[in-house]
Amino acid sequence: GIYRVPLEKRRERKEFVLNMAGLEKRRDSMTAVLAGGWKQRLALGCAILHEPPVLFLDEPTSGVDPIARRSFWSLIYDLSSAGHTVFVSTHYMDEAEYCHRLALMNRGRIIALGIPDDLKEQMRAYSILNLESSDSLESMRALEGVAGIADVAVFGAGLHIKARNADSVLAEIRAALSRRQVGIRRLELISPSMEDVFVSLIEEQERSIQ
Repeated sequence: GIYRVPLEKRRERKEFVLNMAGLEKRRDSMTAVLAGGWKQRLALGCAILHEPPVLFLDEPTSGVDPIARRSFWSLIYDLSSAGHTVFVSTHYMDEAEYCHRLALMNRGRIIALGIPDDLKEQMRAYSILNLESSDSLESMRALEGVAGIADVAVFGAGLHIKARNADSVLAEIRAALSRRQVGIRRLELISPSMEDVFVSLIEEQERSIQ
């Protein structure tokens, strides 16, 4: 075929791909009728038919449900364990943590490079507080200029507050929100996520440009 897989190995490779991707029972299905997650599995299988030593996957889990995403990453781990080098691009920071080594990019440039734990270690000088309030936008306004707060970023339905010292700034946060009549549903210290690291690095880069 196109990848010059020897004739005597083609059947073996096809069976391997079907088994690897869990598509044995769908071997006679048309690609058009497969769900998004199964199509991604099939695409990955086609990409490894010729056993490439290096594989590039561009946002392979985009548009698939969380269960399919986890399953797909299990396949990627299997390939890595079998000796393949896999490069994956993704906008999902939780997925990025699955990788052995990360390159974080902004504006087309690499702004950080390393293993996930080492990149998170850069945040150890700060505390990360998770805030869920009655009004996230008003909360951001209320926290502008509060001493001890380095940054505030939207995270899901709430906010992540980056502070030098959580204990010293908690009272200030509560007071600032109270003055704006913003109710606090949850305010707690959490471990930094890769998204916290990424947002922090981007903020630092933007400030340096200004």
